[in-house]
Amino acid sequence: MFIFNFFGITTVIFLVIFLYFYLTDPRRTINGLLFNLFFGSLSILLIYSALSSKNPFLVVIGLVPFFVILFAFSFGLFALMVGMFINAKILIKKEGRRFSNYLTLLFGICLLLLILISIINPSRFLSVKIQPLYAGMTFIILYLFVNLFNFLTAYFLYQFNRPKYNQDFIIVLGSGLIHDKVPPLLASRINKAIEFYGKQATVTTPPTIIFSGGKGSDENLAEAEAMQNYALEKGIPLEQTIKEDRSTNTYENMLFSKKIMDDLHGANYNSIFTTNNFHLFRAGLYAKQAGLNSQGIGSKTALYYWPNAMIREYIALVVMNRKRHSIVIGVILGFSILLSIIEYMVL
Repeated sequence: MFIFNFFGITTVIFLVIFLYFYLTDPRRTINGLLFNLFFGSLSILLIYSALSSKNPFLVVIGLVPFFVILFAFSFGLFALMVGMFINAKILIKKEGRRFSNYLTLLFGICLLLLILISIINPSRFLSVKIQPLYAGMTFIILYLFVNLFNFLTAYFLYQFNRPKYNQDFIIVLGSGLIHDKVPPLLASRINKAIEFYGKQATVTTPPTIIFSGGKGSDENLAEAEAMQNYALEKGIPLEQTIKEDRSTNTYENMLFSKKIMDDLHGANYNSIFTTNNFHLFRAGLYAKQAGLNSQGIGSKTALYYWPNAMIREYIALVVMNRKRHSIVIGVILGFSILLSIIEYMVL
């Protein structure tokens, strides 16, 4: 009974904390951690209830998370590795042999090495004096995997964001032109904005669409201009569009678009942004950094493209938070070095 009460109370506490953070601002990476803590506590509660109950229905419900967790720990890493290799083959075949398309292959190779290391267990061949260093590296890898899992959870939760049809502005984030034309990836972002524009126009005043993107070194016109031309061909009135043609990255997309909206409406306006769904969460973090209270909606991405894109997004997110990650990794590494020194002095 004590275990049931403990995890029952813990589950409720984690749920309340998660809902508070998520509902106040879904653009937080901590939302993934809080949800995973809630889900983990709930899973333990269900498993315990199943094992201590004589009700067949509760037993079935409770054993589902048990077998999921068992599979994840037993075969999850191997299944993920196989999936990465299969995805890499499909992606390279469809998108070409560019370095950015090899991320799933590289990730699969890293997973293979981890599996081989876990089987060989090289720590048994190491001196006792340097085993703390090996343990420290293991904890660093574990930290990055947990962080990746929390990021993926926060990303999926953000996909449920549904802005109201009361927006004054829609920001369309640029992603580059091909031969000065809007490529399919960028077109999907514009089409998502046009779709929202049409739905809002049926119930209230339509929003103004801000096309955000500067001119690249290999381009003859700014992305914003090409994007605007594409939207005009789709029937969007010119007076309902604005070009922001100075930005060179997502942060500047948000910052310069905010300045345009501030100049037009002061601080009293509602806005959203559109991008591809794999880029949605990180774009929301950039909006937050720019001081823009704007949530996003994402256009669909081909399923085969998603794993590679998510690895790229995670790497970019780690770089965004490099100071925090450096501190955590530094503490782990420093502590393991200290233990190795102590072991060396004692032995």
